[in-house]
Amino acid sequence: MCCRYYILPKGVAWDPIREGAESARVMRRFREAGLGLVMTGEVRPTDVVPVLATDRNGAQTIFPMRWGFRTEGPKPKLLINARTETAAEKPSFREAWAGHRCAVPASGYYEWERRRTEDGREKTGTKYAVEAPGEDIVWLCGLYRIEQGLPVFVILTRDASPALASIHDRMPLILPTEAAARWVDPASDPAPLSTLATTRLVPKPA
Repeated sequence: MCCRYYILPKGVAWDPIREGAESARVMRRFREAGLGLVMTGEVRPTDVVPVLATDRNGAQTIFPMRWGFRTEGPKPKLLINARTETAAEKPSFREAWAGHRCAVPASGYYEWERRRTEDGREKTGTKYAVEAPGEDIVWLCGLYRIEQGLPVFVILTRDASPALASIHDRMPLILPTEAAARWVDPASDPAPLSTLATTRLVPKPA
């Protein structure tokens, strides 16, 4: 799963990402709601961050979005992840899967090791920072929708790669830059693109 990622805005590639999110018209509405843009450090659910998506004219654009879908009903829940394998079928995600896909720029993500105690209970262990060697930016694939006039997103997950399976059985769906650009195109078929996932990731204790 992915419940934390981080941004270390090194290199010029981050400059247009920051500028795009800060200058977007919807950022003013987030600020009016008391929410600022998070552009460095650890990112948590409900934070507002830069996200790549398409605008009304089909152009790929950086928007500020808040992390998490809120469910309806008497006891609303915050959904921060969606399983790639079932998102096309789930009522909460299938519309976004069909035409509202996004890609979240990050430097890497955090994962906590899951351990089983002698009595069979699950225990949280070491915290790891997971990165792609030599890459300043990785693209976490997601889905977005509009809630109360503001864009919100979830991050898609998949089975962990062999190098990460000992830490956790799930990981974010991460695509190379060129595939991430195709991912956000509403005309693309997302299913085959998900098979291009980046697995060349290295964990290190955080």
